[in-house]
Amino acid sequence: MPEIFSVDDVSYAYPGQGPSLAGVSFQVSAGERVALVGANGSGKTTLLQLLDGLYFPQAGSVTAFGERLTEASLDRPPFGPRFRQSVGLLFQNSDAQLFCASVEEELAFAPLQLRWPREAIEQRMRDALELLEIAHLRERSPQNLSGGEKKRVALASLLVVSPSVLLLDEPTAGLDPRSQSLLLEILEQLWESGMTIVTATHDLTLLPHLADRALVLGEDHRLAAAGPAAEILENDDLLLAVNLIHAHTHRHGAVVHLHPHHHITAHEHEHGEPHHHVLGHEHRHG
Repeated sequence: MPEIFSVDDVSYAYPGQGPSLAGVSFQVSAGERVALVGANGSGKTTLLQLLDGLYFPQAGSVTAFGERLTEASLDRPPFGPRFRQSVGLLFQNSDAQLFCASVEEELAFAPLQLRWPREAIEQRMRDALELLEIAHLRERSPQNLSGGEKKRVALASLLVVSPSVLLLDEPTAGLDPRSQSLLLEILEQLWESGMTIVTATHDLTLLPHLADRALVLGEDHRLAAAGPAAEILENDDLLLAVNLIHAHTHRHGAVVHLHPHHHITAHEHEHGEPHHHVLGHEHRHG
């Protein structure tokens, strides 16, 4: 599959702070589901923002679709506008992403900036609202919605322009179980349609449902490991070392046992739920 991102020896530090990323390298291919896994503060969000072209490395490079991401390249057509339409970032805090007076205006904002015809915008909005099951919220103010509703509106505002890549920062944070289940189902269908999805998370229970490959960031802000998600989840020594699980000690007489402790739960799909179709996304596996 074609390469979407190439991250080569990237380092980044915010002003007046220590490193957020130190010498990180990896690639992401088209159609992959990749998780950036690490404890809070390991650099996951910073890495997503570098992939989205919001920040730029202070050392090393990030390449997207074969072109190096720089301020100059993103200002230059045709690459800049094409990149901005192709890659969407879902923030952990939906309030940071929603700023319009109504859900309808929120979804129309990006297509209007792209100068799409009104008829095309209307059709895309209807498709996105139906997919995310939020058509009934169309006239509502995003500021007055629940956390789960805000998350779906924020995702719809990205999907309305038909990106080929989604970057997700702790996408299920703060969601109730039903909203979490719905979001995971939608993300799976988007991936099955051919979308490339990169997710930052520290929640190991979600890893089997969000990714097939995991990149593990340590608390030293370096890449500690990379491999199939299932293998990463079985590596207790690694997960302990990067502070993603903790260990309990149990004493049996004079013998002390150390037991790694983490919960991995299976995601259950309930039959009879509405089937979610995917917006007219033209990328396909194979």
